[in-house]
Amino acid sequence: MAGSANVTLAGTGRDRRRPGSAAGAARAQGPLALVAAAFTLAQLVLVRPGMGLGWDETVYVSQVSGHAPAAFFSAPRARGISLLVAPVTSWSSSTPLLRCYLAVLSGLALFLALRAWRGLFPVRVLALAGALFASLWVTLFYGPQAMPNYWVAVGALAAVACFLRARAGRADRAALWGLAAGAALMAWMRPTDAVWTSLPLLALALGRRHWRPLVALMAGLAAGAAEWVAEAYVSYGGLARRLSDGSAIQGGLGWHFAVTDQLRSLGGRALCRPCTGAMPHPVVTVWWFVLPVLALYGLALAVRARRGAPTALPLACAATAAFPYLFMIGYAAPRFLLPAYALLALPVAVALVHLVTATAPARRSLVATLVAIGVAAHLAVQLAVLENTVGRTTAAHRDWSRTAAELHRLGVRRPCLLTGHDAIPIAFYAGCSSAATSGHNANSTQADIERTARSTPVAALVTAGGLPPAYARSWPSTSAGGLRLYYVVPAAGS
Repeated sequence: MAGSANVTLAGTGRDRRRPGSAAGAARAQGPLALVAAAFTLAQLVLVRPGMGLGWDETVYVSQVSGHAPAAFFSAPRARGISLLVAPVTSWSSSTPLLRCYLAVLSGLALFLALRAWRGLFPVRVLALAGALFASLWVTLFYGPQAMPNYWVAVGALAAVACFLRARAGRADRAALWGLAAGAALMAWMRPTDAVWTSLPLLALALGRRHWRPLVALMAGLAAGAAEWVAEAYVSYGGLARRLSDGSAIQGGLGWHFAVTDQLRSLGGRALCRPCTGAMPHPVVTVWWFVLPVLALYGLALAVRARRGAPTALPLACAATAAFPYLFMIGYAAPRFLLPAYALLALPVAVALVHLVTATAPARRSLVATLVAIGVAAHLAVQLAVLENTVGRTTAAHRDWSRTAAELHRLGVRRPCLLTGHDAIPIAFYAGCSSAATSGHNANSTQADIERTARSTPVAALVTAGGLPPAYARSWPSTSAGGLRLYYVVPAAGS
């Protein structure tokens, strides 16, 4: 037992001194490839490609789609995910095709991110870490979606690994390029998340004077964020103004205790804003409390084995990645913590492997059985939450599709304009533009909408019991998808 931590964390130091054969390398990568392939297959089977696009997805996809005009692009958003999906959405409006494309791409990205850690942890630890992260309901749910958070997570996972490799070997140019690529991917998707996640890397590089990794990291962040910064000056009144507007849209960044909000979202709430209502059943949230305990135990094992850096650094980056979403915004979405979950999976895997392999032989079978039961119960909970979330989300998206079909029946066809409740996603489904005169997505005025209605089909979408805008009160109306549709279809040539 005294040396068990060293056994668990020994990594592949011997492999560095004695290069292995191509067959040996393939065997070492096999478990990682198997995890990535299973992740891709699970997305296609459990999330299902037929699930329509969500609200935020329609915003991102509309920027590069010929199916509908581009929706209003608010200050916090970045165009990385739009460019990632462009190879499909620029020529096809098929959501199943997009889902399959993203599922395959996300599996490949997970494999590459895990592969970057070879030599820092044993392959069995990496495979288990990948499986733990990939089997979370939130990872499976968002892997095939046109959303940025998963890509920040795999970018962070690769960047931290490459940083550790680069600081350990000056001749490792591949690690420097990998560090720059991982940082660029994070910043390309969500620049502010990239900065928060990179803070421990920046601090360590400056404190220990690791100049080459520091330059690679800074270059990657700058390259990934360049378009977002340039757009801030072109379209948002400058970088400071864009950051200020982004803060306002998120409710004003400051001290907010959002831990309980995140707990409420674990039951499958894609967006918990306002985050009220009862907490999920404790069975659904217990893994969230076990996660940091196992991660800290993994860190303690690494420190005892004098191999603290490979475990401590991802743990530190996970903490800084999660901090703004736990303590600086007044709402929650489970996808926000995906980067933290990806990084925490490594020390958790270290802890679980140690529990099973380092126990005295007389008790090893009992401990292995208990760990297996715990993991199986955890997976069962994740799958149950995923199934409910997919079912509920698919039903909501079908409502949007039916509403769009009803608008088409009424004559509200492209070119057309929608305003009101859920106007952005329904407009995408209908192939229309969307407009709002207030709120975070305000991009028009009442006068502009009235002027458009004189020559273009326009519909105002109102919740049941709600009042239509003054200009739409005389328009004909009908019910669809739980909404009241007030619409006008000008005569041809008017």
